[in-house]
Amino acid sequence: MKDFTYYAPTEVVFGKQSEEKVAGLVKKYGGHKVMVHYGGQSALRSGLLDKVINLLNEGGLDVVTLGGVVPNPRLSKVREGIKLCLEKKVDFVLAVGGGSVIDSAKAIAYGVCYDGDVWDFYVGKAQPERCLPVASVLTIPAAGSEMSEASVITNEDGDVKLGYSNDISRPKFAIMNPERTFTLPPYQTAAGVTDMMMHTMERYFSHDDDMILTDNIAEAILRTMKEEVFVALKNPTDYRSRAQIMWGGSVAHNGLTGCGLSDDWATHQLEHELSGLFDVTHGAGLSAIWSSWARFVMNENLSRFVRFAVHVMGVENDFTDPETTAIKGIEAMERFYHAIGMPTNIHELIGRDITDDEIKEMVRKCSRNYTISLGRFKELSSDDMETIYKMAR
Repeated sequence: MKDFTYYAPTEVVFGKQSEEKVAGLVKKYGGHKVMVHYGGQSALRSGLLDKVINLLNEGGLDVVTLGGVVPNPRLSKVREGIKLCLEKKVDFVLAVGGGSVIDSAKAIAYGVCYDGDVWDFYVGKAQPERCLPVASVLTIPAAGSEMSEASVITNEDGDVKLGYSNDISRPKFAIMNPERTFTLPPYQTAAGVTDMMMHTMERYFSHDDDMILTDNIAEAILRTMKEEVFVALKNPTDYRSRAQIMWGGSVAHNGLTGCGLSDDWATHQLEHELSGLFDVTHGAGLSAIWSSWARFVMNENLSRFVRFAVHVMGVENDFTDPETTAIKGIEAMERFYHAIGMPTNIHELIGRDITDDEIKEMVRKCSRNYTISLGRFKELSSDDMETIYKMAR
């Protein structure tokens, strides 16, 4: 078991009509002039965006808006937001949307307080000393960015997708009303659950086998998400299932499921190159790559995959043949992905065969020009990355 520090300062306001409290929460955390950051037309069509803006105005707050965030949020939009915040003297960034919007808001909050280019943080050239306060009204449960320290941004110059983590950008509050997720399309619902489950699995697959409580929490999250996604797909307005999924996304990525463990994140980093190159949905990219990663690394700690197979996927344990049990667990996960409409290989993800040149380009980017390795469960060289991509093709 690893020593750990658990830090999750975000105030969560959860439940029906929770967005009604937005103005008071912004003022509580020092906001006076707020930039409301959002994505596409869905926030407008649902009426939520207008409601939030009206509530802020009624609360005596000045508001500016910036929409247009897309999945795999773009650096150009971040730079636009930084410029707007500086011009309007914004002192608080409020994201209305899902992980992409929140990640973009965090990047803007860094950039406003920095004299250089915000991309410096993502490539490791600089560290921020401070940032504007950030908060969210969550509409898409998936990324867990509403409680995490992480932000992932895509630089269109080279299709480079990089993450950066710093506790100073953890949102001050997260408003979560499960009713706001009723209109999510099935594919987005399934991809979101895939993402939150992977956030748990990236921590769960570890060589630290003696943090029993953390393991039990992780397994409960995985089982619950695996069950509730089918309820939500069948009945999109089922409040109970939507509430489990919304809370599950936050708990999966606020650090709780990593306490005492060495996390991995290789699957996420491998996927970042898929979504950077092909602009695919992040959750779908994760399901396309995970089982190939799992087969490649499972013998590094076979008992961990056996436990996953039995405790999460419901596989009967063959005590005489642990490798078969582990493989059955991976196969069960692949069946689950297909059952909720997620791909299990790159061909299913992008609709064609990926070329050797495309694989080599992803490996080059993923390894930072062959200078770094990935992962902790098994440290992956650039050759290992190429092998996994080819297994997943």
